[in-house]
Amino acid sequence: MTDALPTLKEADALRADIYRLLATLLRQAPDTELLNWLAELAIEQDGSRLAECWQSLAVAAADTEQGGDDVERLQRAHFRHLVGVIQGDVVPYASWYRNGELMEAALVALRQDLKVLGFERSEHTRDPEDHLAALCEVMAMLIDAESSEQGYFFSQHLAPWAAGCFADLGQVDTAFYAALGQLGSAFMESEQARLRVDAGHTPVRILEP
Repeated sequence: MTDALPTLKEADALRADIYRLLATLLRQAPDTELLNWLAELAIEQDGSRLAECWQSLAVAAADTEQGGDDVERLQRAHFRHLVGVIQGDVVPYASWYRNGELMEAALVALRQDLKVLGFERSEHTRDPEDHLAALCEVMAMLIDAESSEQGYFFSQHLAPWAAGCFADLGQVDTAFYAALGQLGSAFMESEQARLRVDAGHTPVRILEP
């Protein structure tokens, strides 16, 4: 009889799912199924900012449903806020937030770390690897793999700018995307606090000369 394979802790599985959800909503507008699912979320109100943000997103999704033509309107809003003809209201790239230009030093450093971690850019996407959605996808995969590198990756490639980017999205004039931005900002802050605590419990390795 063999031992059962270890299962991902519920809290970590939830973290990975949240990263995937954020990535999905950053890349494209929600379809009807996802919008319905968000609208029906039952949020446990524990007084935290994160819970309030989840509730706001659920309410915004429900309000969008009731307005009719929900998917088409959100598709237009997604393009306006996150893509744009030249650029959207928010430019969700690490190099833009950290270096002031696209395709700059932050992207170079990211590509080096992705190569070390064994990640390759999908041939189906035209976005550079430092798109916020792509970084959320990488975090989800690192969590799924129970990788010890997730804290390093977050601190190097998300902590310096992701919460600020989400906060900017939280200021747009579409209720759904403003709620998404506020949720993303709150989640990034909670991740930073959680990973800081985890780092404090990491055993120190003493290397003998």
